[in-house]
Amino acid sequence: MRCAVLAACLLLASPLTPAEEVIHVAYSERPPYLITQPDGTPGGLTGAPATAAFHNAGIPVQWHKVPSNRQLMMVKDHASPSCAIGWFNTPQRRQYGKFTKAIYRDRTWVVLSNAAFAARNIGSLAELARQHDARVLVKDNYSYGNLDAFMTHWQPVKAISTASTLKMLQSVNTGMVDLMFVSEDEGHYIMQHHAAQHPNLRLLAFKDMPRGMERHIMCGTNVPDEVIARLNKAITFK
Repeated sequence: MRCAVLAACLLLASPLTPAEEVIHVAYSERPPYLITQPDGTPGGLTGAPATAAFHNAGIPVQWHKVPSNRQLMMVKDHASPSCAIGWFNTPQRRQYGKFTKAIYRDRTWVVLSNAAFAARNIGSLAELARQHDARVLVKDNYSYGNLDAFMTHWQPVKAISTASTLKMLQSVNTGMVDLMFVSEDEGHYIMQHHAAQHPNLRLLAFKDMPRGMERHIMCGTNVPDEVIARLNKAITFK
């Protein structure tokens, strides 16, 4: 009995701080941004700095490899403190999430198209805006940065997908859609590692493409500000 009372007193004297709570961190396999390492942690352009930030900040985490829409549900759900890796900081997402400092910045956007569409020899967004019959594939609940406003003005035939990027490119390769926007990093990775299986893919660089956006760790509003502050202190990207 005395041991039980002593244990209870110790718990009251040394409560867990919010920063010591396990944070559930979600990501999906998306090379070169996110690649699961042999030890089960995410690596890659955004995965590695995020993993390092949680580790160096001394914040315990539980990794969850889930689709992007599930990541958003975890961040919005207040049942447990959750974060997701590599998301753009947009006004809409700030309504339900908190963001760390940037962990990476994309270089620019490129167009991944099939050979038939590439044969139109379009060299700029201004020319693309006149192609109203173009069929563009976009990821559900994704933001494409400054290209969001461009697509609203352009109003192409739009197809929405919940599949992974690697599955989406199959639709481009087979001609089900004409094109999709990807980052330069992702585009070069796809052409280097998957072009042999998808020979109709073409990578188009337009002269007036906007610069890529910064990527962040996005957390739910129930994640304490102390956790965000500790992550920001641990993030080394500038």
